[in-house]
Amino acid sequence: MVADLRETVQGAPEVGRTLVVAAKQAFLRRREIFRSGASRHTTAVEGGDRNVVAPAITIYIDLENWDARANSLGGTSYSMVAGFAAKLGERMGRHRAGDGAVTLHIPISDRIPDDTRANAASLATVIIDPTQVTTDLSGARAVIKQALRTMREAPDETLQLLPVTPFLPKRAVKRGSDVVFAFDDRPVSCSNLGDVDPVVARADGTDAEYVMLRGVDRHVPREYLERRGGLLTVLAGRIGGEVSITIVAYQPGKENSKPWLRALAAHTMAEFGLTGVIE
Repeated sequence: MVADLRETVQGAPEVGRTLVVAAKQAFLRRREIFRSGASRHTTAVEGGDRNVVAPAITIYIDLENWDARANSLGGTSYSMVAGFAAKLGERMGRHRAGDGAVTLHIPISDRIPDDTRANAASLATVIIDPTQVTTDLSGARAVIKQALRTMREAPDETLQLLPVTPFLPKRAVKRGSDVVFAFDDRPVSCSNLGDVDPVVARADGTDAEYVMLRGVDRHVPREYLERRGGLLTVLAGRIGGEVSITIVAYQPGKENSKPWLRALAAHTMAEFGLTGVIE
């Protein structure tokens, strides 16, 4: 208790500075905070306290086919993943109400040597027009580059609010996360690992035929997914001569099964002129 008290006192100046930033952010984003609060006043979700296992599938596409198609569309492998995620998001209704654009959250590693932080990453927000990506990726490529440049030159001020998190009620933290992550826009989480070390595919010393890459979400209440308009996570990596793309999705009111998700993925692949294996 003495040690905790000492650390609290030592951190008081930082907390004070953070409160100033919090007040500034609250004023600048007051409309978003109000809209987020208003959107929560909805009818109760039947069975909302039950945990949901969102369906997940993995697509395997030959690297030569993938790169050739990306080049023909004026893009790169990175913009191809983003375009694919945006198009899939559009098909699931995960787009902004006003202009139909899809919001992508793209985590970017900022880990440095000897960095032992648990989450050494920043989050880039990219807005993509999904109507263009199947014929031209140059627009998606440009906005991704601009978003990364902005993230480096002007870091997100909301990250400065982390020191006050232990002092906030859970309700305030939830409201703040809705604003920071723009859940009202129904964003798509899009992670790209790029080229993965081939050793990952050799768990028993021999090359695996397929490698699935994905994060794991556990104990997700149905009410959480319903109130936030569902879920769409796309994670890609290049390994074993293939692009491995894992999709985890949930859409309120839909079947939310593997066959349903496979059909969505197959249709999206066809729009890009891609073929592959869907597991």
